[in-house]
Amino acid sequence: MKITWLGHSGFRIETGGQVLLVDPWLTGNPMFPEDRWSEAVAGATHVLISHGHGDHAADAPAIAKETGAVLVGIYDLMQWLGGKHGVETIGFNKGGTVSLGEVVKVTMVNAVHSSSVDSPEGPVYAGHEAGFVIEAEGHTIYFSGDTDVMADMAIINDLHAPDIGILCAGGHFTMDMKRAAHAAKTFFDFKTVIPCHYRTFPILEQSAEALKAALPGVDVIEPEVLATIEL
Repeated sequence: MKITWLGHSGFRIETGGQVLLVDPWLTGNPMFPEDRWSEAVAGATHVLISHGHGDHAADAPAIAKETGAVLVGIYDLMQWLGGKHGVETIGFNKGGTVSLGEVVKVTMVNAVHSSSVDSPEGPVYAGHEAGFVIEAEGHTIYFSGDTDVMADMAIINDLHAPDIGILCAGGHFTMDMKRAAHAAKTFFDFKTVIPCHYRTFPILEQSAEALKAALPGVDVIEPEVLATIEL
């Protein structure tokens, strides 16, 4: 399994014969070198979208048109994106599981945030925010999406026992490093934790040292953009 950070909350996950792009925000992302767009999206089979905000979903239609990747996410947003952009989608909802290829399974789980898309009249409802559990090749990833700590995390762990946590941890818009560490210690037994949704803007946390210090015995990896982590 190969996991590559695309900056902010975006990831490229290569596993089970599939190339998953999760919340890939490449255009206008201060951390992503836009001249490496083609490298980031090459071979994409699916684009997982946790919610409608532009820093997670804005590039998804263009990526789908360029690569033929299928957009995957909550039913309401997939219906809207498919109808507006003419791209293939898989719409499902929290508690649902879809198979991507023969090996990869993705379950949609709860998150606590908000979800909308921009319009000339202001924000438009885009279905609920969500996280994903991705199972393949003997690993289970919990991708939190944008969220705060929530009691639902205990259920996610009971049902899926993820060994890898990709956790938003930048604060202001999501849980910060302290709260992400609390979530990891209280509800999960991760072997590996990768923070995200940080460093992008000055308003967000810039270091994961507090997360590392709070999780002894866990491999907390501060990712670098376009540097691949192999697990």
